[in-house]
Amino acid sequence: MINIQKKMSNSFFALLSLPATAMGFGLSVQISALSWILSVKYGLDIHEIGIVWAAGPIAGIIAQPIVGALSDKLWFMGGRRRPWILIGGLLTGLMLLALPNLGILQEIFGAGGTSGLLTIAVVVALTLDLSINVSFNPTRSLIADCTKQTERSKGYTWMQTVSGTFGVLAYLIAVIFGNEVLIYVGVIVALLFTIVPMFFIAEPRTLEADVNATTSKSSNSVKDIASALLPLYGFLFYGIYVIFAKLLGFEDKSVALQFDYFSLSYVELSCVIIELLAILAVIFNIFKQKENSHEFQKILLAHSFTWWGVQTMNIYMFFYVSSVISGLSADAMQSTNSWAFLVRDLVGAILPVLVLNVIAKKRGMTLTHTASIILMALGYGAIYFFGSQIILFFAALCVVGIGWASLVSLPFAIMSKRVDQSKMGLYMGIFNLSVVLPQLVASFKMGEIVNAAPDKSIIFAICAVTLAISGGLWLFVKNDRGVKN
Repeated sequence: MINIQKKMSNSFFALLSLPATAMGFGLSVQISALSWILSVKYGLDIHEIGIVWAAGPIAGIIAQPIVGALSDKLWFMGGRRRPWILIGGLLTGLMLLALPNLGILQEIFGAGGTSGLLTIAVVVALTLDLSINVSFNPTRSLIADCTKQTERSKGYTWMQTVSGTFGVLAYLIAVIFGNEVLIYVGVIVALLFTIVPMFFIAEPRTLEADVNATTSKSSNSVKDIASALLPLYGFLFYGIYVIFAKLLGFEDKSVALQFDYFSLSYVELSCVIIELLAILAVIFNIFKQKENSHEFQKILLAHSFTWWGVQTMNIYMFFYVSSVISGLSADAMQSTNSWAFLVRDLVGAILPVLVLNVIAKKRGMTLTHTASIILMALGYGAIYFFGSQIILFFAALCVVGIGWASLVSLPFAIMSKRVDQSKMGLYMGIFNLSVVLPQLVASFKMGEIVNAAPDKSIIFAICAVTLAISGGLWLFVKNDRGVKN
């Protein structure tokens, strides 16, 4: 164990953040470049891009909890999380390298036409997104493994500060040099930041189970996992339906409810009803869960609605910029899209350690996060009403950045206090499902709505509503006020 780890100095927290930073940088590249490169360079439409974005989360639904559980139990290559971080970093780097070279891969595999290109794009995006999502689990679990509970919020806010700083760098590179240069820089960052730190970070061989945590020794049972997933049932059933409907051709084309330019089938309406019932069951604790189990369910529920809105922005921002903000050339659209994420991530990089961690220690992590999410909803609402004016668009994104700063730091610290420390990987995997399952809704149903809507401002109406719901749900989560985080 190196000296900075023994002393738990700030430099160690920065080093501990690098693997998660690599995955965060890969995600920034994906957000900035994927929709752009598929639309501009390869000519795919909104619906097809939604399919590409959905590929990784579909695979991640199964892979994340499995990888999390395995990383809790297996020790090889000198660590518990280390092997998965190294494998994920390597795959992320290779898939980023493949992204601007889809045409070459298409020729190599003889996959002609748009359908062939779409197939190649789905395979690459699936592997990329799966690598990022699955590797995020061990990189975040590593922080919990190597820190005490009293330093947990410091660990995760440092993670976001370092990761957010490089996220800003990613969008700055995109603005100055273009997305293709960004992709190649992403390859280097993904490889260096996952491989090098693993030579210096010593993982604890044993993890102490928290006697006050969510689960018992038998908590890996199907029953306990099914109970933990209760808040996500509506999203989960929709995800299963999407796999059969969109990818295997078994789509329900019935019309249960008709709106202006989109409809809900009976299956989709059933998913909505299931999720509403799940919300009621969790809020009122109908199944009488133990306190920490119930708190974990409420965190999953609130977090899922946050990511529904955020992923809608991540996927469709380019189409908002290209249609709502007038007078932009093709190059200016790409630049504005990158600047938008840069502004959001700049605020997200500055606030966590300097502001949010300080407020969280005084007011509690949950209250701090709830306020940040409500501000994020207001920022999205401001873009919906005033975003066509570019100055107000960027001003509102600064407000959105407050929520982003909290979203990618505090929920992990809040959640990690509610689960058995020896099963952190498993429950981090379950927690990550509250990110990937809403992404399926954003990729498919929201893509259908955005594609049909004459005014692409609908993107930020969706964001504002879902974030407002999330803020309301976070109010039900217990705040550890007065407890040192």
